[in-house]
Amino acid sequence: MKKAWVVTVDMGYGHQRAAYPLKDIAYKRIITVNSDKLVTEKEQRLWRRSQGFYEVVSRFTSMPVLGSSLFKLFDKLQAISDFYPSRDLSKPNLQALYLYRLIKKKKLNQSLIEFIKRNKLPFVATHLIPALIAEYNGLTDIYCVVTDTDINRAWLPKEPKKTRITYLAPCEHAFKRLKQYGTPKNRIVLTGFPLPKENLGGRDLHVLKRDLGNRLPNLDPNKRYISHYKKVIKGKLGRYYKTKSNHVLTLTFMIGGAGAQREIGLEMLKSLKKYIMKNKIRINLVAGTRLEIAEYYREHIISMGLKAKLGKNLNIIFAWNKPTYFRNFNYVLHTTDILWTKPSELCFYTALGLPIIMAPPIGSQEYYNQKWIRNVGSGFNQEKPEYTNEWLYDWLESGRLAEAAFEGFLEAPKLGTYNIERVVFSKKR
Repeated sequence: MKKAWVVTVDMGYGHQRAAYPLKDIAYKRIITVNSDKLVTEKEQRLWRRSQGFYEVVSRFTSMPVLGSSLFKLFDKLQAISDFYPSRDLSKPNLQALYLYRLIKKKKLNQSLIEFIKRNKLPFVATHLIPALIAEYNGLTDIYCVVTDTDINRAWLPKEPKKTRITYLAPCEHAFKRLKQYGTPKNRIVLTGFPLPKENLGGRDLHVLKRDLGNRLPNLDPNKRYISHYKKVIKGKLGRYYKTKSNHVLTLTFMIGGAGAQREIGLEMLKSLKKYIMKNKIRINLVAGTRLEIAEYYREHIISMGLKAKLGKNLNIIFAWNKPTYFRNFNYVLHTTDILWTKPSELCFYTALGLPIIMAPPIGSQEYYNQKWIRNVGSGFNQEKPEYTNEWLYDWLESGRLAEAAFEGFLEAPKLGTYNIERVVFSKKR
């Protein structure tokens, strides 16, 4: 297989999650520009300052008054302009000018550039800063994977009409936004978001179809949706159409990388305790690489009298590093029926036939992600977590979660990983 430099940033999970499915084409390894062994201590300090501030502010969102006000101020600085009316937004904003100064004056990630220039390969970044650094330092074969449905002007260089970066858009809205920012049309490709190959099963999507076939019976126990659209569902799933699932109803709850919103998972757990005790539902609480979050959930599970269910139908998903975590999380998705998460990059995972319950968004880009997934018809805002036992089972009985799962499968782009590989190694680029 042809190889490329695959470059990402360790800020939460989103940008590394986007890079993980591209590991097959990564030359030597996926390079994380703020923590890789080739990055100097001075460069790492620059990155740590911005990342630390973001994580502190994200955690403050659950605090009344002060925390909320601080985050609103922070979010305003990186806000995304209204999409309508359509207009020219190519003029750089303060954030774009600041990044340009950081790259020019501080010579951010020069160690990366010196390493990259040893081998002339395509440069694929899943974060704006590595892409902008590559362009500033004279690289030409540059690709930037957009990781949200909408983005800030800062993703583009000062003079977007002259950019050598090819932007890989995850959806049509992001494609149109890039045009508003002045990106030449031949520098934008609508690819879809890179989804894990192990959850797709190739371009024929046989693994995705198998998982969805086992998911739909759990999401529509009364057959209200399936009975009306049986012919369409069988036509799309073929031999993977099932009338009974191979697993118990499973809900996976995912918190943000900064540890925000963990209390929601706890309230949900309390509400569903009766169903957990009776083995009517399996719950996966995703702690990612945060040991303190894993311990937080474990302590509360024990105090709730659910210790005996740990490792059975109540699981804490934790790993010591991001690659292992992504691998474990993707494995868990095979038997996940409902994904409950804030509208982060995981909104694109609805393409795997997953209905999304959305926790409150954190930041401007997540508001746009939330809007996108509702337009697709595959996600709903959460109701009060302490009453999950009521509204969740109402949704199951009505079949609306099965409908959401199938809409995600039909409407959301699924082949982003394969499309990105095709574009990067196309002879016509």
